[in-house]
Amino acid sequence: MKPEEQTSPGLKKILQKWTRELLLLDNSLLVVAAILGFLAGLASTVFRWMIDFVDLIFSQESLIDLGVSPAFIPYLTPLIPMFGGGLIGLICYYFPSAVKENGVHKVMEAVALNNGKIHSHTIASAAVTSAITIGSGGSAGREGPTVQIGSAIGSFFGRALNVSTERIRVLVGCGAAAGIAASFNAPIAGVLFAMEIILGDFTIHTFSPIVIASVIGTVTGRALEGNEVTFDVPVHELVSQFEIIFYLLLGGLCGLVSKLFTWAYFKSGDFFSEQSKISSLLTPALGGLLVGIISIFVPEVLGNGYEAMEKALNGQMFWGLAFALVFMKIIATSITLGSGGMGGVFAPSLFIGAMAGTAFGSLVHGVFPQWTASPETYAVVGMGAVAGAVMQAPLTNILMLFELTNDYTLILPIMATCIVSAYVFRELAKHSIYIQYLLRKGIKIKNGREVSILNAIRVQDVMTNEVTPIPEEMPFKKILETISYSKMIYFPVIDRLGNMTGILSFSNIREVFFEEGLDDLIVARDLATREVQYLMPHQNLNEAMELFARLDVEQLPVARSNDPQKAVGMISRADVVAAYNREILTRRVQ
Repeated sequence: MKPEEQTSPGLKKILQKWTRELLLLDNSLLVVAAILGFLAGLASTVFRWMIDFVDLIFSQESLIDLGVSPAFIPYLTPLIPMFGGGLIGLICYYFPSAVKENGVHKVMEAVALNNGKIHSHTIASAAVTSAITIGSGGSAGREGPTVQIGSAIGSFFGRALNVSTERIRVLVGCGAAAGIAASFNAPIAGVLFAMEIILGDFTIHTFSPIVIASVIGTVTGRALEGNEVTFDVPVHELVSQFEIIFYLLLGGLCGLVSKLFTWAYFKSGDFFSEQSKISSLLTPALGGLLVGIISIFVPEVLGNGYEAMEKALNGQMFWGLAFALVFMKIIATSITLGSGGMGGVFAPSLFIGAMAGTAFGSLVHGVFPQWTASPETYAVVGMGAVAGAVMQAPLTNILMLFELTNDYTLILPIMATCIVSAYVFRELAKHSIYIQYLLRKGIKIKNGREVSILNAIRVQDVMTNEVTPIPEEMPFKKILETISYSKMIYFPVIDRLGNMTGILSFSNIREVFFEEGLDDLIVARDLATREVQYLMPHQNLNEAMELFARLDVEQLPVARSNDPQKAVGMISRADVVAAYNREILTRRVQ
């Protein structure tokens, strides 16, 4: 063995140790976030170029250059999404492990369940498959793959530097923020997307590096693509104070449309995965064919739909077509993604919202022309309302809409409409489209952490049967003697029948410990907390953790199911955390 081969593992450990120590300083983490922001911004821009390249390959000009007669092109155009779907089917069939982690929900799952660890091959698989889907005309958006690409880069950085789990999660958020920021030229929205959706964490130690990554990602995107807003729209304004009523109604309508979209999305996925008898190798091609057939009548549904949105936002869209496109885009997107196509739901949500806003705005402006703005104004507001409801991230979409259009004059209508839309959607669907996807897989996430594990474990599986009861009449001196032999820190106080009448803790004892002459004057009843909070053996650990957090205690008694006054065990917060960690380790090994 060569000398350099013998020393390289030791050198690697030294570098990793040095890096970990360096990253303990927040300033060093900001430097890493800046580097990550550049790489994620670069990758996001390259991904956009890949979509444009695939789109160019399948364009009419390319077909003509290949010798296809212009007379045949209208007949071939609907078949292009089918061809793209066929390529996706082949990739998924021969490289299933490379694409099984695609989706924003998978990033959320990785952060919550797998300590932020995302396979590096996700960078290539998400970019290639999504570029083929969108570039060939599949109805999907680029934000989902962009988040995956940036998050995978952040995860790779964290694992390569061998930093802590929390640091890896932060770097995953940095990558997601930088990717979104570079893709849409929206640094603020990138930050909020990462913190509101991916991490569910708004603490300052998380906020600072994500801001830096988002800023550097935006600068990188602007350097490569120019400082252009995504949608060039005219300046809008609130015509009348009474008009806010119509925006509130639009919010309710967008909430209903959002619910329809998510319902169709999941129904389509269920059909292609469970009820369709066609091989998974062919389902993406079938989905592409169906979308191609739809595009014969409404070609606006193809791809991410930015050109059609631009028309709607500039008042060049007929209200009847806009109304039809709401449903056609829902159907096309549901078929594309449900059949196995790769892409995100953000751009389709913007599209659906813009069309719903155009149709609604045309109606109210036709009836109340003096009190309302033009239909394109409602199109702008509708974009954020549907996207905010589907993702259950109204704050992200309020600010993202401002950055996408560079129009701040409609901030009040946008705020009101997005909040109403998100509230209506929550009343109907409870969770975002990402959380719903995870729930259907049996994964429950709250604030960036998976809680279904705790729901699946019962208190009786974790509790200890060792209980140190203290009789009510026991004097203080005897109490000290009793607890000195116990491992417990909380002690049920019982009456002569063995019923719990209170709970005694070290803090109760400490209050009178240094008082002299109380050894025989004070009894357990005098020191105990009278209101006993307890758990039942059949309750789950999530309920236990909620009670621990509410009471701010470290240990609780477990009462008998058929007699809540009798203590049968004790459970501590540390027991719950240990059980959670063991289950996480078991799942990771499996």
